[in-house]
Amino acid sequence: MSTTLERPEGAAADWTIDQGWDAYTPEEHQTWLTLYDRQASVLPGRAADAFIHGLEALDLRGQGIPDFRRISERLQKLTGWSVVAVPGLVPDDVFFDHLANRRFPAGNFIRAASQLDYLQEPDVFHDVYGHVPMLTDPVFADYMAAYGQGGLRAMGSGQLHQLARLYWYTVEFGLMNTAGGLRIYGAGIVSSRAESIFALEDPSPNRLGFDLERVMRTLYRIDDFQQVYFVINSLDQLLADTLQDFGPLYARLKAAPDLPVDAILPTDRVITRGTQAYAHGKQQAAE
Repeated sequence: MSTTLERPEGAAADWTIDQGWDAYTPEEHQTWLTLYDRQASVLPGRAADAFIHGLEALDLRGQGIPDFRRISERLQKLTGWSVVAVPGLVPDDVFFDHLANRRFPAGNFIRAASQLDYLQEPDVFHDVYGHVPMLTDPVFADYMAAYGQGGLRAMGSGQLHQLARLYWYTVEFGLMNTAGGLRIYGAGIVSSRAESIFALEDPSPNRLGFDLERVMRTLYRIDDFQQVYFVINSLDQLLADTLQDFGPLYARLKAAPDLPVDAILPTDRVITRGTQAYAHGKQQAAE
């Protein structure tokens, strides 16, 4: 999401473009396969069942970068969603409108082979591998559509930064409590080999029970591993907690200060009280 972008030449009014699947090179397809197989080695026992089932339902490994038309056909039958190609980040109103209408905007480019571990702007692997499998789950699919509708209602409120935090700590970096232990469902984690391990097993980050208002007050970082992860008990809980009138919530948030990424409040349900050693070490190294 972004608010200060100019629509590229060749993009439609809704910022969609042709995926250009036939133009991908063998090297680009191989990059997808390399990334996919790396994740396949770390996600069993770490990723939520809904994500694993989504991978299987969409057959995302294939022979390389998926054709959006093919996966959209499967998604439409499962939850009414489709995947549309965009040239990169899109304005907030465009992003929310796509989600509200069950269209997931995905970048059509893939990172270079030299950038397997970090990419500043989301590429097709992050967008499709990371996000799309969860859209095969009916409850999560409803949550994403409701988020888009909520975003459209919130346009002009001056509080989109708080709504963005909800997306960040659920869709991108969410954890789920299951009978088998904590599991990953956030796209920013499942598409990253290193963070898939860090988010669940490293002693550094705080892991706190999901609370809607708490999440929307919490700052986040975009340049490194997270210092806090919020844990839902189920996708049903996530949907139920967010299907409400956000008006009173926004009114309370206006009077509430932002919370640092490493804060723990007396009211928090603490699952893991992290050492913050990783973040402190990076900070000391930079000084």
